[in-house]
Amino acid sequence: MKRQLLLQLSRVRSTNCRSVVIIERRQWYHEDSEKTTITDSVADLKTGTVEDKTRGLPDFRRPSSADIGRSAAPRSTGSFLELAPRQRTSPPLPNPIPIPPALNNKRRCALLRPQFPRQPSIAPSRAFSSSVAAMAAAKIDGTAIARKVREQLKAEIAARKAANPRFNPCLKIIQVGDRSDSTTYVRMKLKASEEVGIAAELIKFDESATEAELIARVTALNNDPSVHGILVQLPLPKHVSEYNVTSAVASEKDVDGFGTHNIGELAKRGGRPFFVPCTPKGIMVLLKESGVELAGKNAVVVGRSDIVGSPVSYLLKNADATVTVCHSKTKDLAEHLKQADVVVVAIGQPGFIKGEQLKPGCVVIDVGTNYIPDATKKSGQRLVGDVDFESASQVASQITPVPGGVGPMTVAMLLQNVLDAANQAYEAERKRHITPLPLHLQTPVPSDIAISRAQRPKPITQIAKEIGIAASELEPYGSYKAKVDLSILKRLAHRRDGRYVVVTGITPTPLGEGKSTTTMGLAQALGAHLGRVTFANVRQPSQGPTFGIKGGAAGGGYSQVIPMDEFNMHLTGDIHAITAANNLLAAAIDTRMFHEATQKDGPLYRRLVPVKNGKRSFTPVMLRRLKKLGIDKTDPDSLTEEEIRRFARLDIDPETITWRRVLDVNDRHLRGVTIGTAPTEKGHARQTGFDISVASECMAILALSTSLADMRERLGRMVVASSKSGEPITCDDIGCGGALAALMKDAIKPNLMQSLEGTPVFVHAGPFANISIGNSSILADKMALKLAGTEPDEDHSAKAGFVVTEAGFDFTMGGERFFNIKCRTSGLVPDVVVVVATIRALKVHGGGPPISPGAPLDPVYKEENVEVLRKGCVNLAKHIANARSYGVPVVVAINKFATDTEAEVAVVREEAIKAGAEDAILANHWAEGGKGAVDLAKAVVAAAEKPKNFKLLYSLENNTIRDRIETIAREMYGASGVEFSELAQKKIDLYTNQGFGNLPICIAKTQYSLSHDPELKGAPTGFIVPIRDVRMAAGAGYLYALAADIQTIPGLPTAPGYLNVDVDAETGEIQGLF
Repeated sequence: MKRQLLLQLSRVRSTNCRSVVIIERRQWYHEDSEKTTITDSVADLKTGTVEDKTRGLPDFRRPSSADIGRSAAPRSTGSFLELAPRQRTSPPLPNPIPIPPALNNKRRCALLRPQFPRQPSIAPSRAFSSSVAAMAAAKIDGTAIARKVREQLKAEIAARKAANPRFNPCLKIIQVGDRSDSTTYVRMKLKASEEVGIAAELIKFDESATEAELIARVTALNNDPSVHGILVQLPLPKHVSEYNVTSAVASEKDVDGFGTHNIGELAKRGGRPFFVPCTPKGIMVLLKESGVELAGKNAVVVGRSDIVGSPVSYLLKNADATVTVCHSKTKDLAEHLKQADVVVVAIGQPGFIKGEQLKPGCVVIDVGTNYIPDATKKSGQRLVGDVDFESASQVASQITPVPGGVGPMTVAMLLQNVLDAANQAYEAERKRHITPLPLHLQTPVPSDIAISRAQRPKPITQIAKEIGIAASELEPYGSYKAKVDLSILKRLAHRRDGRYVVVTGITPTPLGEGKSTTTMGLAQALGAHLGRVTFANVRQPSQGPTFGIKGGAAGGGYSQVIPMDEFNMHLTGDIHAITAANNLLAAAIDTRMFHEATQKDGPLYRRLVPVKNGKRSFTPVMLRRLKKLGIDKTDPDSLTEEEIRRFARLDIDPETITWRRVLDVNDRHLRGVTIGTAPTEKGHARQTGFDISVASECMAILALSTSLADMRERLGRMVVASSKSGEPITCDDIGCGGALAALMKDAIKPNLMQSLEGTPVFVHAGPFANISIGNSSILADKMALKLAGTEPDEDHSAKAGFVVTEAGFDFTMGGERFFNIKCRTSGLVPDVVVVVATIRALKVHGGGPPISPGAPLDPVYKEENVEVLRKGCVNLAKHIANARSYGVPVVVAINKFATDTEAEVAVVREEAIKAGAEDAILANHWAEGGKGAVDLAKAVVAAAEKPKNFKLLYSLENNTIRDRIETIAREMYGASGVEFSELAQKKIDLYTNQGFGNLPICIAKTQYSLSHDPELKGAPTGFIVPIRDVRMAAGAGYLYALAADIQTIPGLPTAPGYLNVDVDAETGEIQGLF
């Protein structure tokens, strides 16, 4: 039976006495029966006598403080329920007092008899009399409720900070001008924020501030992850659009709740606003705390402002009240008010609503704040609401006073919104989930470009959102690729890194063994099938091989980066930026030699440091050179003639220039050129040449830099030549370091793309594997490891994601450089090494005939031949041993080919495990995508849990350049020794004398053998490695020794790849790539 309390007031007059009596009748419905019990309370208003006459009646439970704001519900069988309890601050109900003696027994019995029906849906039989005595409305104490809310907020913030020291809710308040009322409100908000533990800051602007300035500052705050709430204090000056400025606040930081998104969502049934406007939210809390049940009640909102009226009407509607919004055009306002159980008034008219307009027993929320004259007050005025409190309080059951009602709740709800914003921000930072793209596998497997085109990529903004990259950290380049700002590293610095996996391979054939494809397939398996946040980190390919013979580097089959045409051509322009930077320095070197040769010291110096605005001044890069020279002066006019000469003259020896021009095209005819032959160069010609862009030291620096500042320093210290006295000449000596950094400032940001299955891919840097490290960038790895990492309170073993990166060529080349150069620089340590092997390549190392691109394969590679294969496994065993020497677990990925047999796979697995691999898994990712590499992924996850005992191959202390080269040759290659040419030894001595003797080593050799000789297959031993030359990449931070004649700019074949490339004139799609 529906439980409901019906209140009826009746007035009784006695002819024999002057006492006025109020009889309050409460009807209760017992949970177990329909028996009705009546309590009569009689108050003698003349004498004020109070006496309990309810002995022997059941106890009626009064609402405790814990009940306030709850809907009534049975506590236990047999209990009595009182609905719509009074709020905790209202005066207690009077105890029953004696009925005056003037009432005879008959009249007394009539009073005790129920006078209204049992059905609660039927109105009482006796209507309210016009002569009913005034009822004293209970005050809804907003000050007390706000105090309680603030105490709760303070406790919650303190608890969150104790659990997570990084938790620091932050509010920024923007105020324009010095309006006294705004200043007062702001001061109040700042003080309240400080009291609960919110870091609040006032950002003040002059009255003359422009709209553009304000929006720029709001945008900066939007992009600041440490800021959780932004509040623009209104009003703004007339020349500024309040709408434009407030609309610029990000929805997730709009703690005022007035932004388009938040108001729009609030107006929807079931909408999801980030925040509810503070005053309307405070009103709802007051109603809840006062025990007002809203479902099914009539609510009238007087006023339709965007600040209070409209949003509170949405909230009341969502609380299942029947809502009427009245305004200046509303007819018969009094009629609407007479039907209202709840009245909310916000119109700015003092005392506009009178008590006689209200329905007896209604709840009144007065939002008005109006000052009226009052001579009794020191200020000459007092604050009143929009409701006439004196008359309304005689009719309403509950009412908010002004002041002390709604006002305090507004600030409390602002604080609540800021805390909610901080909680939302911290939760959003933790929440990462990748939604995979489905693959529609076909047999036979189509071409790479056909597969890429058949898959519709996710927008890059969606990829970023899924992995926790903020919109302000993303710089989209079209729909499917973007750069990611380095500031993300600071934001996520607290995270523990995810798992780090490097994919290498056995000594390959000219056809390649599928390292890039395996990298992509493994990443797709981990991310799309095992549910781990996983990044594939790969190098950006050069356009030279794309249009030449090798093809792209996007992977292949159903394991690749998409869109592959954008991946292989231009991408975001990083290689073009490196080309421009490299060639600027090349031009600067030749130009500097020309000007030094044609001018004396004085004129040369004056042109280098010209007078501007009547004064000479050194540029920052010039001050660097002065410091290097030991000249402690900053005034150009204070240098002596000797200091001017030392500063202005680099005296470059043309024969020592190592810096060459570059371009991203395979152009063999630029390998050797003569420059400066025009008459205008006055005979200053010299021999030089071109390299491919990815062979530039600028690319190596991009890969090895750990920050923008680090890149600037590395570019500045690149050695491009020696002076005639043997001193190293650096890029900063030329004066180009800053300019090169400016050209490459965007290139340093990693590029975000995706795999065929919608998992994230970082594409960044692509240093030439022949003479450099052959790895993607440190910054991309660091960024991915943080994005895939875990929060301090998360289970790292269960939640950590993976970063799968690739090292160029085999482990002995790419892997060795990855550890001894890249990891030494980054400080990162991989958790697993994956060695990719193919049965085809192992058969080559077992004595199979040579393999050449375009030539048909010998039958030994198409048929089962366990004997040849087992012999070739010595190459795999050597790579496993080399990898294990660094103290990291090794897993072998057997890249499946259609001609492989079960017996051959079993042999490879047996030999791999015998050599020390944790496991050897057959992977069919080329034909099946991530699904085909799930077993491999599981093996990698298991290996990542194994303990590591990481160590580098050699130290940079207490040994020489020769020692380090010999260590690599003996330990990694299996050589018995190293032979240094006269030129190589001369270079070693020069670099040692110049102070570069403690750099790590990169040995440039053939990739087709563990040795320097491509004809030596398997795992040769006893050979001597010849070092023909040693060159320096001082900015990148290594020396590279040449053990072979390495072409640093490839040529084009007879039938180059560009013959197949075209563009569909209708769609603009590129055709013919791979």
